Amino acid sequence: MKNSSNVVDFDDSLRIVGTAHISSKSVALVKEQISEYSPDVVAVELCESRMASLTEPESIDSEDLLKIIKEGKSAMIILQTALAAEQRRMGVSTGEKPGAELLAAVLEAREAEIPVELVDRDVVSTLRRAWAKMSIREKWRVLDTLLWADEEDEEVDLDEVLEDTDLLSNLMEEARSVAPKAGEVLIDERDEYIAGRIKQIREGKDCRVLAIVGAGHIKGIVRHLSDSRGVDLERMHGLTERPRKSVWPKALMVAIPLFLIGAVGWMGYNGEIGAIKQTAVAWLAINAVMTGLGVILARGHPLSVLVGAVASPITSLNPFLAAGWFAGYTQLKVTPPTGGDARDFIDMNDLSSLWKNRVGKVLMVTAMGNIGSVVGTWVAAAGIASLLI
Repeated sequence: MKNSSNVVDFDDSLRIVGTAHISSKSVALVKEQISEYSPDVVAVELCESRMASLTEPESIDSEDLLKIIKEGKSAMIILQTALAAEQRRMGVSTGEKPGAELLAAVLEAREAEIPVELVDRDVVSTLRRAWAKMSIREKWRVLDTLLWADEEDEEVDLDEVLEDTDLLSNLMEEARSVAPKAGEVLIDERDEYIAGRIKQIREGKDCRVLAIVGAGHIKGIVRHLSDSRGVDLERMHGLTERPRKSVWPKALMVAIPLFLIGAVGWMGYNGEIGAIKQTAVAWLAINAVMTGLGVILARGHPLSVLVGAVASPITSLNPFLAAGWFAGYTQLKVTPPTGGDARDFIDMNDLSSLWKNRVGKVLMVTAMGNIGSVVGTWVAAAGIASLLI
């Protein structure tokens, strides 16, 4: 195996090019390698959704936002946006947007009429798996790093880092130290998945493949490619599965309404009419206040605050509904995002814009409304339990 800087010839028909996703040198390197290597296939570290965002950067419209609200993806989109914004912040010194070299690879391959293969796992699946595996402490560390990191910290010049793949790997390992479980998903699993996809592309074919991947993934990918076994389809499927949600949160959200109904029934049986009224007032007030507070913290429209607060005592009795959905839908209708808002959201560099941008605000209102409702439900249930005791 020949290794020259960030270009690794795994064998006679596979060359792996390591890049930095916000580096201008990487763009030039990719174009140079496609021209020099003359591959039959160009494999890029992209999934369908990331490919679409690079090649067809369409604005997010109201239908997209409504779908996100209905499917409960607002928190995940906010996390994805935070990660992208952090990349953009790091890339200010290089003048390149994240994924510029991957887009260059796609466009260069298309111009040369070379087939392009996407070899990365779906980004939403990756984020869901990472979030599900992280402990509460790790989640807090990640959010703290993304949302409240000191922007005065020394910036890393990735054009210089690109000259040393070990250094870039070390940066990835430092990120793993913040959240080990997330690192396992974002780094190790993706190394394995990308290597598996490359094996699939080459299986039974005589073709020259040029793989464009992040330089920090090279060692892991090469290690998996060196395994002489063929593609393990069952393992590949397992790596793409979104984690099953724990049944306990849903079970508890079902148990609380049952507990409330049982408590009211018991009070009625014992003729404690005053206690029933007190229970009803506590349930309504605590749910409404906590949900309303969540929407206020997201800087939602007053009508969104009102709708979320009114809906919360009802939605808290139904595990299949969420007050944040109603608040987010109201925010969407009262202050519908414009095309400019959507473009600004996609290109967001400053995470504080989540509270200012209309697209971001719809997502924040939905997520914070749901969090407030959950907190309100638990506090109200605890209060009612204390009345019984």
